[in-house]
Amino acid sequence: MENADKLTSQGVEGVRGDITDASTLASAVVGVDVIFHLAAMMGVWRPLADYRLVNVNGSENLYKAAQKAGVRRFVHTSSHTVYGLGYGRFMTEEDPLRPDPDPYSLTKAEGDRVIRRLLLTSDMETVILRPGTFFGPGDHLHFGRMAQKVKDGKGLILGKGDNALPFCYVTDIVQGYMLAAYHKNAPGNVYNITNDRPLTQQEMFDTIADAVGGVRPTLHLPYLPIYMGATVAERIFVAANLKMKPPATQLGAMMFGSDNRHSVEKARRELGYEPKVSLRDGIKLAAEWFNAGGFTKPPVTAASQNAPLAGARK
Repeated sequence: MENADKLTSQGVEGVRGDITDASTLASAVVGVDVIFHLAAMMGVWRPLADYRLVNVNGSENLYKAAQKAGVRRFVHTSSHTVYGLGYGRFMTEEDPLRPDPDPYSLTKAEGDRVIRRLLLTSDMETVILRPGTFFGPGDHLHFGRMAQKVKDGKGLILGKGDNALPFCYVTDIVQGYMLAAYHKNAPGNVYNITNDRPLTQQEMFDTIADAVGGVRPTLHLPYLPIYMGATVAERIFVAANLKMKPPATQLGAMMFGSDNRHSVEKARRELGYEPKVSLRDGIKLAAEWFNAGGFTKPPVTAASQNAPLAGARK
């Protein structure tokens, strides 16, 4: 269960449910004008079947519930990982979906395809966003971990470090969502939403280190052996039915060690989207949260390794 106390204290009405259980969704969508679908499974070591229950079946459940309730517009969250990682060029919305063999990437691509199929026969305005990896204050999953590594002097670089990382500051992601929800050109379309002026891996870690008083990483490990080692480790952990994540994963190795860039020209042209926070400025803002001890406090919403899924009982 996610802790919604902070939202409740701000006057936000909360409705608890489980997107893997369609019977719990009606009360959450009735009388709603716009739905931002951000619920997803990520960052936990669980089988592909569990990821599919949330990222594919859950997305379809919510979409159909919204249709039935007469919701005006549905904004679905896909991911930049649906294209696959490591192409070293600016990926566009016209590129095919070729996700890497990772449960998150595979199921986000499958969910993307499901929503694109459903919108073809739906009267509900539908927009699909493929955001970059976003970060900002309160981000334990990405920024907090990176900052703690360099703070402890344990940062390292995969490969040469000149590869682009697909990060975007959170307020620029929010800008994309607002445009998707209210711009007249958005319905029926898919958009990349990210910062198309990425930092390299070395620049990213150096900037974080400077912002949090850490150590700029100088240790370089060869990318390919790390990637192959992560692949073997994942297979061993799966075969042994271990309930913990291996120290290195394919997705993690590819995210940080390969070159990933995404074009936002379509969103710029059709919606007027424009990243407003440079990644260096975003790092400074996130570092203020980290330096104030934010990473030592429990996250508002923590990913659960053992959270039950209603759909798994059916």
